[in-house]
Amino acid sequence: MASKLARYAAAAATTTTRYRTFSTAALASAPPPPLPITEDPSDDGAITMKGVRIAGRPLYLDMQATTPVDPRVLDAMLPFNLSRFGNPHSRTHLYGWESDEAVEAARASIASLVNASPKEIVFTSGATESNNISVKGLMRFVRDKKRHVVTTQTEHKCVLDSCRHLQQEGFDVTYLPVGADGIVDLDRLAASIRPDTGLVSIMAVNNEIGVIQPMEEIGRICKEKGVPFHTDAAQALGKIPIDVETMNISLMSLSAHKIYGPKGVGALYVRRRPRVRIEPQMNGGGQERGLRSGTVPTPLVVGFGAACEVAKREMAYDDVRIKKLNERLVDGIQSRIDGVVVNGSTERRYAGNVNLSFAYVEGESLLMGLKDVAVSSGSACTSASLEPSYVLRALGVEEDMAHTSIRYGIGRFTTEEEIDRAVELTVRQVEKLREMSPLYEMVKEGIDIKNIQWAQH
Repeated sequence: MASKLARYAAAAATTTTRYRTFSTAALASAPPPPLPITEDPSDDGAITMKGVRIAGRPLYLDMQATTPVDPRVLDAMLPFNLSRFGNPHSRTHLYGWESDEAVEAARASIASLVNASPKEIVFTSGATESNNISVKGLMRFVRDKKRHVVTTQTEHKCVLDSCRHLQQEGFDVTYLPVGADGIVDLDRLAASIRPDTGLVSIMAVNNEIGVIQPMEEIGRICKEKGVPFHTDAAQALGKIPIDVETMNISLMSLSAHKIYGPKGVGALYVRRRPRVRIEPQMNGGGQERGLRSGTVPTPLVVGFGAACEVAKREMAYDDVRIKKLNERLVDGIQSRIDGVVVNGSTERRYAGNVNLSFAYVEGESLLMGLKDVAVSSGSACTSASLEPSYVLRALGVEEDMAHTSIRYGIGRFTTEEEIDRAVELTVRQVEKLREMSPLYEMVKEGIDIKNIQWAQH
């Protein structure tokens, strides 16, 4: 054993090591642990992972999947991982008191961003849990009187799966179609609400195509009909203005890692007046007003609160900047190649979500060809499937075009240089794939391929 330790010590002494400081908070609290970074002079900087070799770390344009933690958020979090590590539910000493105070301050910051009371914010592990609590928790509480849910075909998978779970329990669910622009028809929504409808659940900003639903109008319909209105606002928080009062929202699911906060924490807004009653989906110590038992993770919650504070200050500035980058990306691609379609409404949409379909190109080949750009073909929760996006299919997008969709996510830290690089790589790859496509050759020759009768073999 001693000889092994001696050899390890000798090897460590000859290894060139650099120490990287991640945050000013780390300097204030304690020096960070050493992070050895070995450099191989013969290495060209290439990275190989999952069988894919790329020149270096790709530029990141997948902001709907997750966002990087804002350095200001990390600064706020770190003391609660190092020196202020108390359990916020410990009531007998300073460590618990200061953690509890930090949690309540974060709760107030989140509430302020959506014009809610801090008492209406319940911490969860993320928007998926919040959606499950909202859909299943409310309907199970009112199961004796209400047996019907109204939602849309383009909801996030966790809402759709929660609704299907309720159907297995005997509840009835109406899945409303959307228009070609991805927007729900308000007249159809109003007509779908029945006397036994217990919940309407419609997401604010779609995670795949970025369309913004008419929240105030939906809330008004639900109020007139006397039905609680739940919305998945994970992609909306901090990006578009949200007011739970003017939108008449009863339940709202939120997530920290979509707004430059940490992963692993979310929140559920639960209206108090008129009071919305839900059945807890987790039993335990009765934390969070008994709606979500379990120790509240103070560092994550503090980060969520800090992210909301930054978003409240900078949302207007971010919106203007991201819109300009959106135009730069879309115009840059469409001006150089034809057959590029923007999926979803071009008027009612969040500019940071750009979902494009490229005609006469195989989608998986395009995605693999763009390995130097971190983009996706849709929701990160369903991107492992080779099936075309159910969201695009609900819009009426033809299957071949749905297969060629790429989602570009633009965010707070995206630069013009990154957009220009993404345009160049996308155009180059599309042109390369089209050169190999016999269908594109036929189209250029003026042949209408939709009217061709293909022979069966």
